[in-house]
Amino acid sequence: MLRNTHIVFICLLGCLCPVITATDLPHQHPNPEAVVLQVQRRLNASLARRGLLGVHENDQVSCLTGNPIDDCWRCDPNWEADRQHLAECGIGFGQQAVGGKGGQVYVVTDHSDSGNPGSLRYAVTKPEPLWIIFSSDMLIKLKRELIVNSYKTIDGRGANVQITGGGCIGLKYVTNVIIHNIQLHHCVPSESDGDGISIMGSRYIWIDHCSLSYCKDGLIDATLGSTAITLSNNYFSHHDKVMLLGRSDGDEMDDGMQVTVAFNRFGEALEQRMPRCRRGYFHVVNNDYTQWGIYAIGGSASPTINSQGNRYTAPPSTNAKEVTRRMDAKDGDWARWNWRTEGDIMVNGAYFVPSGDGLGAQFAMASSVEPKSAGFIDQLTVNAGALPPTSVVGGIPNGQVPNSIPNSQVPNGVPNDPVPNVGGTNGDNGGLGSYSGGAGANSGYAGGGAASGSNYGDGGGAAAAGANPGYAGGGAASGSNYGDGGGAAASGSNYGDWNFFGMTHGSGAPRLPPPSTTSVLSAPFVTLFLYFIINYGCSILPL
Repeated sequence: MLRNTHIVFICLLGCLCPVITATDLPHQHPNPEAVVLQVQRRLNASLARRGLLGVHENDQVSCLTGNPIDDCWRCDPNWEADRQHLAECGIGFGQQAVGGKGGQVYVVTDHSDSGNPGSLRYAVTKPEPLWIIFSSDMLIKLKRELIVNSYKTIDGRGANVQITGGGCIGLKYVTNVIIHNIQLHHCVPSESDGDGISIMGSRYIWIDHCSLSYCKDGLIDATLGSTAITLSNNYFSHHDKVMLLGRSDGDEMDDGMQVTVAFNRFGEALEQRMPRCRRGYFHVVNNDYTQWGIYAIGGSASPTINSQGNRYTAPPSTNAKEVTRRMDAKDGDWARWNWRTEGDIMVNGAYFVPSGDGLGAQFAMASSVEPKSAGFIDQLTVNAGALPPTSVVGGIPNGQVPNSIPNSQVPNGVPNDPVPNVGGTNGDNGGLGSYSGGAGANSGYAGGGAASGSNYGDGGGAAAAGANPGYAGGGAASGSNYGDGGGAAASGSNYGDWNFFGMTHGSGAPRLPPPSTTSVLSAPFVTLFLYFIINYGCSILPL
């Protein structure tokens, strides 16, 4: 009787598996074409603003490029006073990545890979949200892969920061990470494959203004169900297999992978995988492909590729003019894959082979706003890659820390950079306190001024004497203990509202949606399955 029960149960579970598989993608955006449409609108608005300023304010035209990410922060000469504003500048599938926004500012003062306070490794392994900046130019030679925890921003603006050696950066089953303005090169295997950046099982990831080259494996790889990713304003060069999005054709978890590849420059000595895609949805928009050796964009297992407003410059070889390449599929199979080209410019004989049944319907919404012509590519990608300190408007002078405390000692001998009184009044949400550079009450942390009665100073300052090395303030309103992700906590509260793993906790939390019919029906079967596994183990398998 027990054997028959097992058979019936497994049959029922097998019937339900396709339904569970189809709905078990909680972080997949339900309408990717709407995300594409939003990117196009942001781009159009930024280009229109540049055009208007070109008529009325010629002095600002050199700063504005029409690139919506850069125009969001680079033209503010005081951007360093509000570094965390960068988290509001993302676009595409990874635009909700908040990184370390709302957390304390951590200043890396030690270029070694010691893991001691003041080092980058110490910061990225901490459990709390951190906005990580650098006190000066640094070459960080990793001994092993740098595993980054959730809710971190690695912000290299204002300094020349290079990371090389073992690893290099690993994002493994984490959420909300921003990596900005870092050079990664000569990464070799060390408890890893030797990728520049390896993303596994992670979501809400934004890689912006990084330069990547000369790594052993991929420059950026995203696998194992990673999704909600934006790769923007990066410069790739001197590499064979540039970017892998999806590990293998059989990984069904990658059905929910959604990646925006925007405003990047694919430079010299690249061969293939720009990117190489599997299963998910990939928006490739306004990139400059200066050359490739084998192909530019490839894929297998029926990925959706939406190519808009790119410039593809083919190599001299007559055997490598095609932009696209389908792998491991017969013509009759890949003909149904949805690959679209719109507004792309083909140079030196380059050509893109589109495909897909019902292609017009698939991309109808995504095409409702015309993508900007690749004629804008030069100005949109002019600053691709890591920005040198001198090119960042209002950047940090090398060897100095912004908003630091006058006449105090900063860990590891970093000189102070006194600044005048900045920001709003005590208790302002998201603003700097009125006592710029003052230490918060009951804290060992420095900041842009602590709000009255709070425990931590506002963000931006270097650590005061006796404080933990590397830390700057966090920002809290009157009577509160911690600032929240969007500003300061309300007066008298303990914690502000936070957004963990896509869920808001606190007074601002929205009502939960009702459970779906599928989840309700599947719950008893999952419970039964767990019951049999716990009580009978593997004995139910050899039926």
